[in-house]
Amino acid sequence: MSSSDRGKEVSEGSSSDHHNLHLIQQPTTPSRYESQKRRDWNTFGQYLKNQRPPVALSQCNCNHVLDFLRYLDQFGKTKVHLQGCIFYGQPEPPAPCTCPLRQAWGSLDALIGRLRAAYEENGGSPETNPFASGAIRVYLREVRECQAKARGIPYKKKKKKPNQTKANEESSSTMHFS
Repeated sequence: MSSSDRGKEVSEGSSSDHHNLHLIQQPTTPSRYESQKRRDWNTFGQYLKNQRPPVALSQCNCNHVLDFLRYLDQFGKTKVHLQGCIFYGQPEPPAPCTCPLRQAWGSLDALIGRLRAAYEENGGSPETNPFASGAIRVYLREVRECQAKARGIPYKKKKKKPNQTKANEESSSTMHFS
């Protein structure tokens, strides 16, 4: 075997080596995230089929997604106090009340992330992804703020850190020498 043939064999690998690499790279079971993403995608697809009239995935828009998120609230486990409730704004109310249970903001946010990925993995274009819509972001922000207020947990927007070079220039220009 010539040296050029040996190099070719090493770079291409034998068919059994290629087969073994393929087996090593394939996980035996999908990750928890992948399983949940598939379940969420199937649930959303079923939700669209159950609409009257049924909605095709290709016709789905952000309004269908918003309706789906509101539909899911009936299965929520997070108590969200209404403004008229005596426990509104209390993180740990001392007694039960009749306020509704809702989906927690974090659960909805994670769900949208999984559905956004699943949409594109199932052939949807990033430009038409209804889960990436600005209306969805606004809805999630409103849910987060509403739930934080209802529990008496102030939500503070993180301040952006100033640019380091700008901060250094400002500090050096304000130095006073005596």
